[in-house]
Amino acid sequence: MSGFVKEFKEFVNRGNVVDLAVAVVIGAAFGVVVDAFTTGILMQIVAAIVGEPNFSALTVTVNDAEIFYGDFLTALVRFVLVAFAVFLVVKALNEMQHRRARGESPADEEPPPPTDVELLTEIRDLLAANQGPRP
Repeated sequence: MSGFVKEFKEFVNRGNVVDLAVAVVIGAAFGVVVDAFTTGILMQIVAAIVGEPNFSALTVTVNDAEIFYGDFLTALVRFVLVAFAVFLVVKALNEMQHRRARGESPADEEPPPPTDVELLTEIRDLLAANQGPRP
């Protein structure tokens, strides 16, 4: 039995298992965020355009059988919106990775303000240029 416990400890202590556990937990949390974004924002935009965020009331009757195509339509719209939300996140992450690869950071978009010494040097040079040579 102790050999089994030892093997189990070695298995759990491998980096792959811990990384996988972290990925599952983060993935579940990310799923909740994407679902909230889809339901609370994107489906409400659909509701503003179409009038309903849920199409489950849409049915058709064929030979006394009611077909609920609205449920499928709602699921299809939600799938497209979730795919769009994930696409936006992946696009943003890819852009950040490309910037890192180029050695840039989001703060690199604007140059840092000049230091006091640089400003004073620039002022001195401008004054000297406007006054001509000193006697």
